[in-house]
Amino acid sequence: MVDANGRSVGRSMRILVTGGAGFVGSHLCERLLADGHEVIALDDFSTGSPANVAHLMRNNRFYLVEHDVTTPFDYEIDRIYNLASPASPARYQEDPVRTTITNVMGTLHALECAERHGARLLQASTSEVYGDPEVHPQPEGYFGRVNPVGARACYDEGKRCAESLVMDFHRQGRASGRIARIFNTYGPRMAIDDGRVVSNFIVQALRGEEITVYGSGSQTRSFCYVDDLVEGCVRLMEHPVAVGPVNLGNPAEVTVLELAQEVLRLTGSASRLAFRPLPEDDPKQRRPVIETARRVLGFEPRVALRQGLYATIQSFRAALAAAGEGERRETAMAS
Repeated sequence: MVDANGRSVGRSMRILVTGGAGFVGSHLCERLLADGHEVIALDDFSTGSPANVAHLMRNNRFYLVEHDVTTPFDYEIDRIYNLASPASPARYQEDPVRTTITNVMGTLHALECAERHGARLLQASTSEVYGDPEVHPQPEGYFGRVNPVGARACYDEGKRCAESLVMDFHRQGRASGRIARIFNTYGPRMAIDDGRVVSNFIVQALRGEEITVYGSGSQTRSFCYVDDLVEGCVRLMEHPVAVGPVNLGNPAEVTVLELAQEVLRLTGSASRLAFRPLPEDDPKQRRPVIETARRVLGFEPRVALRQGLYATIQSFRAALAAAGEGERRETAMAS
């Protein structure tokens, strides 16, 4: 259960977060610890980083375990948040076979762990299951327009198969499942080089490089600040009935060009825009219908894009400064 502020209430639980050292995973671990739970974060650090949870290591209710979810794991737990997967196109296309296996086998192993211990599982799915949609905005009842043999299929189809596994375990009474379809999320601790549009624009602007806009920039996205996304995930997990899929995101829609211009304003950068061809199967429109989350979970995004971008830019400034200092030290040591 959660209270009116979205905080978990009742007994303290032992919670497993796969992908717990990733961008979203680290914020989720932080939230669950603040709610008084014991948290085990599993991560193979292929896209996550111990640095994302370094500030949590002082908490004696937090445990960080290096593990690849494509091999089985077993912990006595009450809840599993299954977030283990590369999430940006640049990362999941580096090794597409591994991306598919991570999503399918990782989800299977998480469900088997949940089954053994009577735990509830939340599957972090994605708006990518809708593909390049013909229906706009996208409700949960839309089955999508996905290319199963395209360059993005490793992620799209991996997540679709994972949803199928969660629903089949749930229908068979083997494990209680929840499915969150997560739309574009941003915030502090995004990887500098993760290749997503928000991080790309911020890094390019702060470095004074050209801002790379694919296509005309008229394609749209809806950006949800990470704290709002975590709020929705916790509310869905603790709802006694809702299974999903449930869209979680911010329905405020902006064009990619508008995002670029906002980043330029907030950074004060003099960077120029550079237009490039659209990547294969890149969706032209992406906006969630969140009426289910509003009605059932009481979920409502609260962080405006400008506010969230400002906080994200500040974190990127610090990360770039730290990276530059590290490079200077290495150069000095080498000389």
